[in-house]
Amino acid sequence: MDEIKKYIDKAYQKIKTLWNEGRIQRTSRVTYDVTWNIILFFIIIGVIGFFFAGGVGAGYFASLVKDEPIRSYESMKADIYNYEETSTLYFAENKYFGDIRSDIMREEVKLEDVSETLIHAVIATEDRNFKEHEGVVPKAILRAVVQEATNAAVKTGGSTLTQQLIKNQLLTNEVSFERKAKEILLALRLERFFDKEQILEAYLNIIPYGREASGRNIAGIQTAAQGIFGVDAKEVNLPQAAYLAGLPQSPSYYTPFKNSGGLKEPGALKPGIERMKTVLERMYAADYITKKEYEKALKYDIVADFTLESNTPMDKYPYLMFEAEKRAKKILAEHLASEDGYTLKDLKKDEKLFEEYQIRADRALRKNGYEVHTTIDKETYVAFQKIVKNYEHYGPKSNWTWTDPKTGKEYHINEPVQTAGMLIENSTGRIISFVGGRGYSQENQLNYATEAVRSNGSTMKPLLVYGPAFDTGVAQPGSILADIRTNYGGYSPDNYTENFHGLVTARKALAESYNVPTIQLYSKLMNKGIGQKYIEKMGITTIGEKEYSNLVLGIGSTTHGTTIEENVNAFGTFGNGGKFVDAYMIEKITTSDGKTIYKHKPKPVDVFSPQSSYLTTDILRDVLDYGTATFLQSHLDMSVDWAGKSGTSNNWEDSWFVGYNPNVTFGTWIGYDTPHKLKCDSGCMRYNERNLLLWSKLVNKATEINPELMAPEANFERPDGIVSRSYCAISGNLPSDLCSKAGLVYSDIFNAKYVPTKTDNSLTTGAYVMVDGKAVIAGPNTPGEFINGDGLTFNPEFIKKNNYDRLNDLTKLFPFRDRAKWQKIGVPSGDVGTAIGDDGKAPAAPTSFNKSGSKLAWNDSSSKDVVGYRIYRASKPGGSYSLIGNTTSTSFGIGNGKGVYRVKAVDYFGMESKASKEVVVGDFSKPDPKDPKPDPKEPKDPKDGEDPPGDPKDGDGPTPPPVEPPPADKPKE
Repeated sequence: MDEIKKYIDKAYQKIKTLWNEGRIQRTSRVTYDVTWNIILFFIIIGVIGFFFAGGVGAGYFASLVKDEPIRSYESMKADIYNYEETSTLYFAENKYFGDIRSDIMREEVKLEDVSETLIHAVIATEDRNFKEHEGVVPKAILRAVVQEATNAAVKTGGSTLTQQLIKNQLLTNEVSFERKAKEILLALRLERFFDKEQILEAYLNIIPYGREASGRNIAGIQTAAQGIFGVDAKEVNLPQAAYLAGLPQSPSYYTPFKNSGGLKEPGALKPGIERMKTVLERMYAADYITKKEYEKALKYDIVADFTLESNTPMDKYPYLMFEAEKRAKKILAEHLASEDGYTLKDLKKDEKLFEEYQIRADRALRKNGYEVHTTIDKETYVAFQKIVKNYEHYGPKSNWTWTDPKTGKEYHINEPVQTAGMLIENSTGRIISFVGGRGYSQENQLNYATEAVRSNGSTMKPLLVYGPAFDTGVAQPGSILADIRTNYGGYSPDNYTENFHGLVTARKALAESYNVPTIQLYSKLMNKGIGQKYIEKMGITTIGEKEYSNLVLGIGSTTHGTTIEENVNAFGTFGNGGKFVDAYMIEKITTSDGKTIYKHKPKPVDVFSPQSSYLTTDILRDVLDYGTATFLQSHLDMSVDWAGKSGTSNNWEDSWFVGYNPNVTFGTWIGYDTPHKLKCDSGCMRYNERNLLLWSKLVNKATEINPELMAPEANFERPDGIVSRSYCAISGNLPSDLCSKAGLVYSDIFNAKYVPTKTDNSLTTGAYVMVDGKAVIAGPNTPGEFINGDGLTFNPEFIKKNNYDRLNDLTKLFPFRDRAKWQKIGVPSGDVGTAIGDDGKAPAAPTSFNKSGSKLAWNDSSSKDVVGYRIYRASKPGGSYSLIGNTTSTSFGIGNGKGVYRVKAVDYFGMESKASKEVVVGDFSKPDPKDPKPDPKEPKDPKDGEDPPGDPKDGDGPTPPPVEPPPADKPKE
């Protein structure tokens, strides 16, 4: 220790000596001069180097941005605010129900609707100097460059909010000096054009925020706040704001939700929570929050605020989502094409052009933030889906084997019964609600209401046949149609019940859905070229041009069929007094700033006159009163003026009912996806009742929800030009005295333009005879004993004119109604002939006359105008002949009567033929003791072929009065 002290003292004394001598001062001065010169040298070199480097850097920077155009304010504004915004969908009355499917969900928000806390959190995290800088922060850029050059473990980044906005909206995420240089240049320029609030608002709307609870990608602060916490951006609290502000650094890593939806596992939530704490720390450091607020927020249970996984609108309303999207895209395609000068016709003619605008419309719908307003009533729609889901009477699954005719491979088909329905307002075409099926799934995404094309069965009858027939005067409700076996070139239709009903009115044929009369009527319409134009006016587009020439189309047997929407929509024509209004689902489409780019306008089309529409409606009321839908009477909750039509397709594969009242039309359908008969052997309701019951349940619920719409107090209004008229139930013409006598006069309503004008001639008073096997009206000289009928009978000419003579039994014309009255009408047997021409000649005599058992028999006369035969008898050979009977047949019963017999033919005009040969019955070889002695004054019997005394000569003289034969000898009819 002493040695150290000595060493220090020695050094001190040396320094003191040098200082006193001035040597230290001289040395310091030299050192200073040298050091300053060296420093000055390096300063000069550094400045020169700085300017050189700056020049080089500036030149390099200029080379990087040389291709970037100078952007105007308008150009930058368009690009900055051109961020994708999801289009939204609404029920009627502006009730939101979901967003159009998109790769990313985004809802625009104004800066004023974002909480100040959230804004502070974003600035503190992403750009602390946001309010001071001019778009870039050189220090931050330099720091980022150094960190990049040194490959530092921690990289803070050098981008301001302005630069991030530029990167997302004007540039790409490419990592390069060129992109960074352009980013800096454009950020500086953007700050010249826009204020801080505009930049911040745009930034908050474009930044991705990961996923929401259902797993969908989200962007924009409002969508993030709603999707993650279930609150609006202006309502978030401090911890929520910090969590949201931390997400953009790595959205997929920090998001609390899985890709498939639902909350991540607790361990996977930790990074996002730690990131939230970092944001809180930065907010505290920037003096946006107090220490107390900071510490409280650190302890906050943010996990409890995360939204629970819930059904997306696609999960809740899949049929509606897809259908609304499809229709909106079609409308937008036409709108965009119209802006470019193209018409709908142009799109239909050019497949490529159509496809182009479909693609453009699809992109616009997913990116432009449109508001799509539908006509669907939310409460009714939701109720319909619930009823359909819980309905218990669809029937069993199909269970059958189908063999592919091409490959021979067998497939087992086991499908549930599907259903569809649609509710449409008559006057506007507004689709109020619909049923797309029993359940949307990945395996079956078909909307049966709008996309399935099925045979519409008998619901076709009023649309294609009866409505057009009434409108053109081909028929009226009181027109008579024959429901009898009829052959159309090899096709012989049957009725649903496989029974025939004789002569029926058009009213009854439609109400009871008879096939044969309908085809008979459609045949008349086809011959007049009527029917097709009506169907096309009512919006049915699925019937092929060639189908209209098929008679079976009249009863709904189609090649492909119709959609439920088109079929129901067509019936709305009757509900709307004959005017068709096309159904629609999209009420309007507006832009995000409220501009309306589409507004639906109904365009009524005149189809039926009000009179024809009312006549059809009045009959379709009968369908529920006594026709094929009486099942509904006990299942409807309210008394409403409903009219409607049921329908069944071939082989019972489809069951329909479409009903309408003065306000709305509603129809339902059931059937298997792969067409198969709906009938089941046992254990289930009849297939048509299953559909009718479902229809009634849906109608009752819709009425409960909206009684003013569904249950109008007023009935269908009867228009002017409808009159009541009486008609004969046999012909449909004005009643004759004979028809009145038969009690077959009924009344119905008619279009005043088409009331009956002809008088019925279907009956006579029985004056007909059989000529050559045909019934012919008796003439003035026709012998009375051969005239058939002593009361009313069908007029043979009427039978012939209407082609009823093809029937082997005219009683088949008798309907079930008032059958006792009809059975009093005489029916000519055999065919019906026309009036007979008089040739002035007597008929030829019968041949082959002989006795067969207890009867006389002969062959017919060869003459074609013979109405019957007279039989003569003599008591013994050579005796005189007397008339003992007549017949229209070729035999006559005589029992064991002894005598000599002859027969003569009698024609239509009363002329007799020569006598046949004699037939002797009995033994005349010995005199009969009972025979009287011959009178010498009595002339001898004439020879064969001569007329007996007192008989008229062949071909002249009056016809003797008929002689009633013994009861046992009466000929059988």
